Amino acid sequence: MEQTAAELAVLLEGSVSGNPEARIRKLGKIESAGPGSVTFLANMEYEKFVYSCNATVVVVDREFKPKQDLPSGMTLVKVEDPYRAFATLLEAYDNILKRDEGVHSSAIVHPDAIIGKGCAIGPGVVIDKGAVIGDRSELRANVYIGRDVTIGFDSMFFSGVRILDRCIIGNSCTIQAGTIVGSDGFGFAPKDDGSYAKVPQTGNVIIEDNCDIGALCTLDRATLGSTIVRKGCKLDNLIQIAHNVVIGEKTVIAAQTGIAGSTTIGSQCLIGGQVGIGGHLKIANGSRIAAKSGVSASLLTTNGTYQGNPAMPIKAFQRFQIALRKLVRAERTKEKQKT
Repeated sequence: MEQTAAELAVLLEGSVSGNPEARIRKLGKIESAGPGSVTFLANMEYEKFVYSCNATVVVVDREFKPKQDLPSGMTLVKVEDPYRAFATLLEAYDNILKRDEGVHSSAIVHPDAIIGKGCAIGPGVVIDKGAVIGDRSELRANVYIGRDVTIGFDSMFFSGVRILDRCIIGNSCTIQAGTIVGSDGFGFAPKDDGSYAKVPQTGNVIIEDNCDIGALCTLDRATLGSTIVRKGCKLDNLIQIAHNVVIGEKTVIAAQTGIAGSTTIGSQCLIGGQVGIGGHLKIANGSRIAAKSGVSASLLTTNGTYQGNPAMPIKAFQRFQIALRKLVRAERTKEKQKT
């Protein structure tokens, strides 16, 4: 990656303040960026680093005016939204890092599998019978694609991803290392002798277009039908999605959240880290659930905000916490009066 400030400004739809021929070849954090680096200033709390770092180019807001002299040789690229502009730059940089198309000599591809144009199939990849890989998709080392799996175009699977039989992945999806899609749901029926009989999980998992799934997630196949992640969802690392769960469009879920079987999550929900959601529940569209909450009943109010265990509306949770603190203070006062 090597560009001039002028070329960068064209990419980011910005303007150059300084040397348009300044050349950058790498990305850097604003606290430590050195010569040849481009960095960005989106949060003004970090402005002090603009004057102390050695970045060659800094992406800033159009209205940014330095409060002191900039370091010698620093050029500014002024844009409408620095954070969004830098996301565009990161995407462009990520595209540079993509592997060359082709199938590595150590990959095992079943003769009945179909691989689209422009795909990059890495070392140790296994693609089983009947699988279809869409154009320009990339499978990094040791990815496993099961029987009759369908993968759309422009998708990226990092090392060790497992997509098991009959699952469907849409277009422009990214799945990070170690995630398993289509493992058996946790289904067991109690027997008279106290043991458990395994309930076969015969369904699949469907992940629609433009979804991002973090590392080491598990998405279980449905008992019947499909476990579904709708378009535009973003899942962090270490998330468990149980059998027959449905997650609505553009919902975002933070790390270590677990969702039990047959629960339906609405669209555009925001779910914090380490949230536990019980089975057979319904979560309304636009729900916001704070980290470490436990959801044991359906949340049916659209755009509601919840916190606590059990999860309750945020105002009720705050009143509960205030009352609890008052109770604790009262008890401590009683103890002091006794002594």
